[in-house]
Amino acid sequence: MARKKVSIIGAGNVGATCAHWLVKKELADIVLLDIVEGLPQGKALDMFEASPVERYDVKVIGTNDYADTADSDVVVITSGLARKPGMSRDDLLKINLEIVTGVTKDAVAQSPNAILIVVSNPLDAMVYAAWKASSLPHQKVIGMAGILDTARYRSFIAEALNVSVTDIQALLLGGHGDDMVPLPRYTTVSGIPLTELMNQTMIDVVVDRARKGGIEIVNLLKTGSAYYAPGAGAAEMVEAIIKDKNRVLPCCAYCDKEYGIGGFYVGVPIIMGSNGVEKVIELQLNSDEKNLLDESVEHVKKLVSQVDELRG
Repeated sequence: MARKKVSIIGAGNVGATCAHWLVKKELADIVLLDIVEGLPQGKALDMFEASPVERYDVKVIGTNDYADTADSDVVVITSGLARKPGMSRDDLLKINLEIVTGVTKDAVAQSPNAILIVVSNPLDAMVYAAWKASSLPHQKVIGMAGILDTARYRSFIAEALNVSVTDIQALLLGGHGDDMVPLPRYTTVSGIPLTELMNQTMIDVVVDRARKGGIEIVNLLKTGSAYYAPGAGAAEMVEAIIKDKNRVLPCCAYCDKEYGIGGFYVGVPIIMGSNGVEKVIELQLNSDEKNLLDESVEHVKKLVSQVDELRG
């Protein structure tokens, strides 16, 4: 049986780190593509040379040619400018729209049956742009954001309670970053509701830090943005697809009637399997949660309207 094939477009920190997580899992042969000559080739060769030590038996190649990505089962798009201090995700919109549109068309031309995972920022707008550029069914174009945001949220909860991160389960809704809507009501610590273990003030502190988790790292690094956790989040999505695991994961997915969103990509819990989005899970929200989600969706709609204007 032939191995699955995953192509990662963009060999910067996020793309290369995603490739690293994936080869460790032995999920598929990996193609790392970038426009910079030598960059993907060097990183892929370095990863291949680590295989005897880490004992993974998959191929990993670097290339500047989209022909090498042909017939990929999954394509992960990480291309685009990374945020710098003082720069919002929205500031990236015009620059990254052109990049993501171009790479999506080139990738889908080689792999028309692939499932696309978009990691580029501003995430919610870039997933929409990739969907439009790809002409794929919306179930096969998904954004990586909720896994990253919940990972930050879960990490900070574990730190505050001095418990293992593996015992924290959490969901969130809405846009990526500042607009995300964490759901403490659906957050548990080994089955125990978070509200039993933390007061509202503590929860608010953790939620605020999770919302600002990306910019906290940007400000510390000064010359780049997060890549270990985003790479791991994308790899988790790839694994759910390749292994047809039907994982329940928070992802940026297309919603029409769900939550009354009306045809936009936003963060929601989904069932993810070999077809991409197998189902959007619609939670019963209270009035406060619904208001926060509506606010978040309004911001996503504004970004999408900018995308449509720029696309002409």
